[in-house]
Amino acid sequence: MRRLFVWLALGLLPAVVLAQAIQPLPFRDRAEEARFQKLSAELRCPMCQNETLADSNAPIAHDLRRQVFEMIQAGKSDDQIKRYLVDRYSDFVLYDPPVQPSTWLLWFGPFVLLLAGGGVVYRHVRRRQRDAGAISASSRTDDGGDW
Repeated sequence: MRRLFVWLALGLLPAVVLAQAIQPLPFRDRAEEARFQKLSAELRCPMCQNETLADSNAPIAHDLRRQVFEMIQAGKSDDQIKRYLVDRYSDFVLYDPPVQPSTWLLWFGPFVLLLAGGGVVYRHVRRRQRDAGAISASSRTDDGGDW
């Protein structure tokens, strides 16, 4: 009987941990909750870097979600909330940062690398074709009399 109780307690431990990770917030209405969810999905966790504020379980994400909730409750607009977080954490906190000189590398860097890689592949293929053509031409001029 004691073993069963221990196994049951160990089996329920993950559920207890997950239940404590959820932060119930007292929203005024469904529209406010939807607005909070939308904002949380548009913001990046500064600690995790690859998760949204909504998905992250990091302590700073909990704090920022609470702060976003309080700013919504205070009547701040989405733009004001984003501006506050950008001022504090830079454009990195936005999953869709604006196109400006400081973010050009972020926006256009992958395309530049893709074009550079395409150029390298093109040069390599052209060189192989040229070398293959030279070998083919030299084998045609060889009379084969030395064999």
